Amino acid sequence: MQTAGTLVSSALPLTEVLVVAECWQTEPEAEAVIHRAINAAAEFADADVGEAELAVMLTDDSGIRTLNSNWRGIDKPTNVLSFPALQPTADAPADAPRMLGDIAIAYETTRKEADEEEKPFDHHLSHLAVHGFLHLIGYDHENDDDAETMESLEREILAQLGIPDPYADRERMD
Repeated sequence: MQTAGTLVSSALPLTEVLVVAECWQTEPEAEAVIHRAINAAAEFADADVGEAELAVMLTDDSGIRTLNSNWRGIDKPTNVLSFPALQPTADAPADAPRMLGDIAIAYETTRKEADEEEKPFDHHLSHLAVHGFLHLIGYDHENDDDAETMESLEREILAQLGIPDPYADRERMD
C-alpha cells in the first residue's frame, strides 16, 4: 500500500508524506501532524528551505530495520532515520529540484515509545518529524555541544506547537 500526501508550499519546503505500511491507518492525522511539525521547524530554524523538497516515509519496524541495517550497519528497528540529499554539483541543471532528503519513521517503535513515556502519539510523532528535519538541514548530536544545540532547537520548535519539552523526564532522571 502506498499513498502520497499533499505538497505544502511557499517559503516552506515541499513535503511529501508516503504511507508504506498498513499500521499507519490507525493514525489518520499522521500526515497533518508531520506537515505541521516540519513547517514549524522550517519557519523556526535558520535555514534556506523554501521550495526545497523532502519526503517522509511512514513505515513499520521491519522496513526501518532494513534501512537501519543497510545504511548504518545496525540490525534493529529505530524510531526515525534521516537521509540528507547529496548537494548538486556545479554542472547540475539550473531547474533541477532542490532536495533536502528523506525521513523514515517507524510506527511500532514510535507507538511503543509514546506509550512508555505516557505522551500523546501526535506529540511524539511531531518530535520525531522535527528531529528528522533538523538532521536534513545539518544538525546532529554527535557530541554533547551539538546535542544540546539540537535539543534546544527541538524544544523551542515543539513549544511553538504547544508540545511540552520531550527531554524533561530524562533530565529529571539525571
